[in-house]
Amino acid sequence: MTNFFDSQLANISNRVEAKNAYIVEAKFEKPKTTADIQAWIVSYLTKELEINPHDIDVTIPFDCYNLDSASAFGMSGALEEWLEHEFDPSLLYDYPTIEALTKYLAYSLSIK
Repeated sequence: MTNFFDSQLANISNRVEAKNAYIVEAKFEKPKTTADIQAWIVSYLTKELEINPHDIDVTIPFDCYNLDSASAFGMSGALEEWLEHEFDPSLLYDYPTIEALTKYLAYSLSIK
């Protein structure tokens, strides 16, 4: 029994560490282009929702990915940390697609 629980705990711990490492890594690399922002959002969603990046279409709404409000606020917070800029909590509702959100963020931060 101990081995089963130890392996499950290790598996969960590794997944949490991988997510945290991603956020910390992304936090230090500032976006230089709109494509950098879009790539960060796609990467964040693939890790958060555990889906293949090729399954993401940047033109469809976030709610099509079953992104619940807690995940949406979590992503908004991670974006704030990464970009070192405060945004309205309703950001993902105001800009409901990756494409729209990316354009808004790039414009707000004067990134081309």
